[in-house]
Amino acid sequence: MATGNINVSVENIFPLIKKFLYSDHEIFLRELISNATDATLKLKHLTSIGEIDVEYGNPKIEVKVDKENKTLHIIDQGIGMTKEEVEKYINEVAFSGAEEFLEKYKDSAKDSGIIGHFGLGFYSAFMVANKVEIFTKSYKDEPAAHWTCEGSTEFTLETADKTDRGTEIILHINEEDNQFLEENRISELLVKYNKFMPVPIKFGTTQEELPLPEDAAEDAKAETVEVDNIINNPTPAWTKQPTELEDKDYKDFYRELYPMQFEDPLFHIHLNVDYPFNLTGILYFPKMGQDMNIQKDKIQLYQNQVYVTDNVEGIVPEFLTMLRGVIDSPDIPLNVSRSYLQADGAVKKISSYITRKVADKLKSLFTNNREEFEKKWNDIKIVIEYGMLSEDKFFEKADKFALYPTVDNKFYTFEELQESIKDNHTDKDGNMVILYASNQDAQHSYIQAAKDKGYEVLLLDSPIVSHLIQKLESSKEKISFVRVDSDHVDNLIKKDDDKISKLSEEEKEKLKTDFEKVVPKEKYSVQLEAMDSTAAPLIITQPEFMRRMKEMQQTGGGGMFGMGNMPEMYNLVVNTNHELISEILNSNSEEKQERLIKQSLDLARLSQNLLKGEELTAFIKRSFEMVK
Repeated sequence: MATGNINVSVENIFPLIKKFLYSDHEIFLRELISNATDATLKLKHLTSIGEIDVEYGNPKIEVKVDKENKTLHIIDQGIGMTKEEVEKYINEVAFSGAEEFLEKYKDSAKDSGIIGHFGLGFYSAFMVANKVEIFTKSYKDEPAAHWTCEGSTEFTLETADKTDRGTEIILHINEEDNQFLEENRISELLVKYNKFMPVPIKFGTTQEELPLPEDAAEDAKAETVEVDNIINNPTPAWTKQPTELEDKDYKDFYRELYPMQFEDPLFHIHLNVDYPFNLTGILYFPKMGQDMNIQKDKIQLYQNQVYVTDNVEGIVPEFLTMLRGVIDSPDIPLNVSRSYLQADGAVKKISSYITRKVADKLKSLFTNNREEFEKKWNDIKIVIEYGMLSEDKFFEKADKFALYPTVDNKFYTFEELQESIKDNHTDKDGNMVILYASNQDAQHSYIQAAKDKGYEVLLLDSPIVSHLIQKLESSKEKISFVRVDSDHVDNLIKKDDDKISKLSEEEKEKLKTDFEKVVPKEKYSVQLEAMDSTAAPLIITQPEFMRRMKEMQQTGGGGMFGMGNMPEMYNLVVNTNHELISEILNSNSEEKQERLIKQSLDLARLSQNLLKGEELTAFIKRSFEMVK
């Protein structure tokens, strides 16, 4: 039997491991199963290239809980180790066997799926165990080895009587970590971290019914047998070529990823690139609607089928973090515990690739089946509009497939929109004015007035529309967006034909004074306009610039304008050519005049959903009295 000291450069590394190496103790199981997977894949690779003459067979990794003895066992049927290799790979901390293996077989092993890069993964066991044992038998014709360590720099290493190839690691679990002796807890961790590991993982057994023979009697009962409970899918959809998969396979995999999602995704994007970096994955567009909230089910990041995190910030552009799916890349640099991404040039290239791939897929969907794309627009627009705002390269590509729907449910690309409206929507200065509504019901009267003029009205109702139109105005020439309720219809697109007012300047001055006596100055700015006599007598509008800046601040941005805390201000547009306005002006009774102004103002406010509470109650009471 040999004894010795583990070769580390600090007096005792174990307290450091327990405190600082991993932020979350549960990671130990992922690391140990990753090592077992490496050992199995090494064997597979060496047998496949004829380096060693042993039968690979159908190896699996087994995880066992022994509650009585307070131990957790991880058993593999992989390449195993000799005593010398235990000395080298276990006792010399941070000397990674996987790294050396890849270096030796770098040309033939690059696709073998070896996970380990760090060498410290094994020592994560000491975060939850006060004693760790290794029983290991190499594929070589050499005796098995038994290594024991009790959380200090001292170890024992002796010959063991193990006869089957592979490694068994036994963790004697600490009292304070006895949660890891609960089968439910271990099952939960296996599903979380190892659901798609490339080697089958057994955790206990399950009962399975054997199929009855065709000639079985009607009352025959199916026989049940005990079979291995394999908790993982070693060949998930993203590891296959798109040509091997059908639409059903993608939907089934979505359910596998997110068992609590009951709606099918709208479509998927299969990622597969091997130069200048390796990356595979599948991204899904879920139904988004207007929801910009962070999804509970996020994109999952894997490294050679080992779950790393669902915080993919940096790798996936921010606007695509609203999607779901999987990304797997051995080229994403992680820190020693694989818990946090380290930003570098490779990550930026990966992010750019994903952006391009998503844009290409959207363009393809639009081109190949525009009708279907239009049907899905409301469920995907929030992602596309956010992408147009945040990524210039995506903005350029999206110009070909981003849609601008109208209140009549027609869909235009920007180029088509310009072509359709250029004649009627160009103002006296040669600028194209694009009219839009954000709420078809609330702004119905304004929409109707614009349509009566022959104008096209877009329906732009996403929460970031103010930001988006600002970006469009700055990137396109001689265009502006104006919401239909920001002014009366004749002022939305200024033409040369100004209407003539029936009232003299003196009458207009008096009318304005009469209104300002009754209308609250802190909320409304009175402006007189000559409009058609058939138009409404009073219209409430909110200036485009002021309203837009407030909206932008509410959804992040625009804060420099200091609009966030300003009270809501509206324009009260008085139609000087309307019969009711003449009646108000010429009223002999101040009481009647005030009543008419109040009633007219409240009707205008009602049309804008601005009349509420006590004021609404008073309006209804006053209206009933007028009816009487």
